[in-house]
Amino acid sequence: MHDSGQLELSRRNLLITSVATIAATGAASSAAAQSPGSQMTYTSKIELTVNGENHHLEIDNRTTLLDALREHLHLTGTKKGCDHGQCGACTVMVDGRRINSCLSLAVMHDGDDVTTIEGLGQPGKLHPMQAAFVKHDGFQCGYCTPGQICSSVAVLEEIKANIPSHVTKDLNSHAQLTATEVRERMSGNLCRCGAYSNILDAISEVGGIRA
Repeated sequence: MHDSGQLELSRRNLLITSVATIAATGAASSAAAQSPGSQMTYTSKIELTVNGENHHLEIDNRTTLLDALREHLHLTGTKKGCDHGQCGACTVMVDGRRINSCLSLAVMHDGDDVTTIEGLGQPGKLHPMQAAFVKHDGFQCGYCTPGQICSSVAVLEEIKANIPSHVTKDLNSHAQLTATEVRERMSGNLCRCGAYSNILDAISEVGGIRA
């Protein structure tokens, strides 16, 4: 029989041997993953069409589309809210579809067409949705408003294109522009001030909502 000291020594040797094996395997894998003299590339050159204007950027591969717009192109209308894709303040339209720009890397959109709030309208020549938000006081602090307006425009286009939502009752007929549909489709855009009824009124004026 083995005494307790010999058993303890055996366990210790086993652990030491296991750790040494794992370390050696990891080092070998790391060495094989990178060829001698190679250098990692941390930036990429991309081209974006933003609000109808072409831009050539060389940016860090980790840069989000939101930060590319705000920090590189100085289009600060698009807001950074939660930075987790939960509030919708950063909503922009890419190739006609709305996305949370804080969750999307800029390098993923090389060659894409991006529309921000600055591209929808300008002072003195507002987009109908912008004018409706002003008329119905669809904002209070205004922080979420750019994302709300971009989403509102996209919602009308989604329904026009007959894209169903989770509350669309009949998938065999054309999607209807109703208050229920709009509330569901706008649910990803949070208003910290609670101006939801006014936002619904603004969308109703532009698109015409059936009760």
